[in-house]
Amino acid sequence: MIKLVIFDLDGVIVSTDELHYQAWKRIAEQETIPFDRNINNRLRGVSRKESLEIILSYSPKQYTKNQKEVLMEQKNAYYVSSLKDLTSQDILPGVTEVLKELKQRKIKVSIASSSKNARLILKQIGLLDVFDSIVDGNMITHSKPHPEVFQQAAQALKVPCENALVVEDARSGIDGALKANMLAIGIGDAARYDKCHFKILALNELIPILEKISVKQCSRHSLKKGEL
Repeated sequence: MIKLVIFDLDGVIVSTDELHYQAWKRIAEQETIPFDRNINNRLRGVSRKESLEIILSYSPKQYTKNQKEVLMEQKNAYYVSSLKDLTSQDILPGVTEVLKELKQRKIKVSIASSSKNARLILKQIGLLDVFDSIVDGNMITHSKPHPEVFQQAAQALKVPCENALVVEDARSGIDGALKANMLAIGIGDAARYDKCHFKILALNELIPILEKISVKQCSRHSLKKGEL
């Protein structure tokens, strides 16, 4: 039985992808490093540090640890500055309705995000107090695809991992959910990933999936990926 639904933040609850892209683009331009949307797609679901390493791999220049720290701080400053314009109007379609329905069904909800700005984003869009737990990049040692962020979300609410379901738009997030022994729903880019248990085009498809999942189906032996 599903007792907890864990949501990624960016791309699932709210879309800040463009804000991240523009901030990283500013960093790349000031360092004269080639950067486009294809490279940006490699940054989905990974930490700020790992994202910077991917970008710097396109540069012939060698960067010291200190220089990398400065670049990460600059990128975050650009990004945080752009967050001031976020409002509840930026919540993705179906989110409010699905969260309300899950609450009515007594199913706990959590955020599991690699972003260190998750709480600020949730505050800006008016959802900070809606989730039963929030695990963000400030609380973890390993970013996705490591399962740590999902495991912490479940542990915080005393829910066994096998009773949790994850909604992710990044393939690294799907991999992390599977490593945590959780069911995984792919949306957006992750909906094209064959490792998902379920694939959806819109968040409002989540509730019908929950209704189809029985105790037997939650068994790792009886539920096949992409079965529904």
